[in-house]
Amino acid sequence: MSDTTNQPLEIRMRAQRTRRNWLLSVPALLLLVAAASGPLLIVLVYSFLEPGDYSGVIWNFSADGWFQVIFNRDIFDETVSLADAHLSIFWRSTSLSLATTLLAFIFGFPTAYFIATRPDNQRAAWLFLITIPFWTNLLIRTFAIMEVIRNEGILNTLLISTGLIDTPIQLLYTNTAVLIGMAYVYLPLMVLPLYAAMERLDFRLVEAAYDLYASRSMVLRKVIVPLVKPGIVAGSILVFVPSLGAYVTPRVLGGGKNMMLGNLIELQFGQGRNWPLGAALSITLLIIVAIALSIYVKNTSSNERNG
Repeated sequence: MSDTTNQPLEIRMRAQRTRRNWLLSVPALLLLVAAASGPLLIVLVYSFLEPGDYSGVIWNFSADGWFQVIFNRDIFDETVSLADAHLSIFWRSTSLSLATTLLAFIFGFPTAYFIATRPDNQRAAWLFLITIPFWTNLLIRTFAIMEVIRNEGILNTLLISTGLIDTPIQLLYTNTAVLIGMAYVYLPLMVLPLYAAMERLDFRLVEAAYDLYASRSMVLRKVIVPLVKPGIVAGSILVFVPSLGAYVTPRVLGGGKNMMLGNLIELQFGQGRNWPLGAALSITLLIIVAIALSIYVKNTSSNERNG
């Protein structure tokens, strides 16, 4: 009888705790709506308006901003064609972001494995070295890479002094320069999730695989990579998302000739004076990022269901 009496009381107390928790979270929710959702909503509204004559918007509904993301309309005969410049920038941004993610993985995976296999008292020091680049402003790091790869920089000077080349290699203001710069900037974002996954790896499984006469490549493909897959996916997302919307590195190392999505959006809000198009491009970038994040969440959820 006492258990039956206590059940409604427990339910009421649980409901009160739930209401109290929601009330305590109201300030944070309001701040999130005002600071995050509010600006995004403004950008979304701007994407459906007409551009002003000298900047800003005219409060008349128009879908031309979204139309111009992919298509061009000739100002003389109104013929419609694909916006080749925008599509090439989309392709360059996506391909460079994927290449940056791959390059960061190639260098980040062995780095994370090396740190994870060090003695416990040494790992903190190695992780400290990995995080040092975050102490420096992004622009300064980008200029540092610029000094390395420019025609009179460290790399070309070293290659010429060793006799490997006679004339400097033109790397600066190319897609290769942007790729090198973004891989350098975002490499720690790949190393840290990989290390977190490898730190939890039971290396007795690796030893067991060697005892069963598995080769090094087979141990890597069949044991290590599947077990650290969540870290690989997390690191790839952390590198791909910011590199897709990168602005500073492509602007400095690309010289304005190799634009990416971030540069194109800035151009529309600046010299282009087409705020609806810039807003539509911003939302398009947000959609691409949301798709990448949904892939990560789906992968993570499936891993949790599988234990």
